[in-house]
Amino acid sequence: MKVAIIHDALTQYGGAERVLEQICALFPEAPIMVALHDATRVSAEYRSRDIRSSWLDRVPLARRKHRWLLPFYPQAFESFDLGAYDLVISSAYGFAHGVLTGPATLHINYCHSPGRFFWDYHRYAERERLSGPIRALLSPQLVRLRQWDRLAADRPDSWIATSRLVQQRIRKFYGKESTIIPPPVDVTRFEMGDGSGSYFLMLMRLVGWKRPDIVVEACTRRNLPLVVAGDGRELKHLQSIAGPSVRFVGRVNDAQMRPLYRDCRAFILPAEEDFGITPLEAMASGRPVIALGRGGVLDTVVPGRTGVLFAEQTVECLADTLAGFDARNFNPRRIRQHAEGFDNSVFRQRLKGFIEAELEQHAAQRVNSAAPSTALVAA
Repeated sequence: MKVAIIHDALTQYGGAERVLEQICALFPEAPIMVALHDATRVSAEYRSRDIRSSWLDRVPLARRKHRWLLPFYPQAFESFDLGAYDLVISSAYGFAHGVLTGPATLHINYCHSPGRFFWDYHRYAERERLSGPIRALLSPQLVRLRQWDRLAADRPDSWIATSRLVQQRIRKFYGKESTIIPPPVDVTRFEMGDGSGSYFLMLMRLVGWKRPDIVVEACTRRNLPLVVAGDGRELKHLQSIAGPSVRFVGRVNDAQMRPLYRDCRAFILPAEEDFGITPLEAMASGRPVIALGRGGVLDTVVPGRTGVLFAEQTVECLADTLAGFDARNFNPRRIRQHAEGFDNSVFRQRLKGFIEAELEQHAAQRVNSAAPSTALVAA
């Protein structure tokens, strides 16, 4: 069976790329087809793989100015020739589900989220702080891109969602039903803490829409120890509003990240994420999570067992939650056991079972469609 794997772009290493690694582990011989590829920005796991980038990757400055090229992504993905493949798996947060396949090919889409620049453009532009020229370029293209995206949604034969939130978006924007298979976390990478942590931890990209400011302000107001790990355009502002109980450690690598999780009192997530892998990394370390009760954490955080949820994305609500929080109410071993249900091995098992069932159903449908109808036989 010939398999191809499609991904939007390999120009960064985030949650979607960690999911892609596990998909690739099931099909080590499958080529990976992407719009853009920057080998210096992804993990070593990809350097031995057969990675094929589109013609868009040869456009001057494409990797640095990729937002300018959004109107051309549909053509880039439609240019891939997939006629020889029996199974195509697309890992998409934007355009990858729009590849063209033949009727004999089974196309399964793992949807990280329907593209925010299609369906929530104004918030996306504000969150990403798109410049005036980029907004002027993209705005007239939005209607055409939304039309393409809706038509492209009919191309996959089946859909996988990361969370209930993403499942709802797929149903609303595309009218498609999907099966939830949560993204994985490599539990074995993390060491379990003993629960005696002295500080709260926030580890994230420091951008405005994720609201790291409410965490810094809440801990400053309550004089609670907070370690902020990560970098981003909000760093200087956060430093300006932080009190003496807040410590900034900058961007951290995996080796630095693990002890931060292990030794914290609790991990704080103030953002509404499509899924959110960092809470699971904290839980793999046996640490409870304090998270805004929206989005993907509703699928991962169990209130009273693995953490607590606060209702409003405000300094006041989070400060009150932190004031009443006691880490001694949580069992580190039970928290880690919960995280093990999202381990890489569990993800691969779920995905493998889903693919096998879809292949069996697809083969049966092909047999039925090839069989002559009773009317034709009688004739």
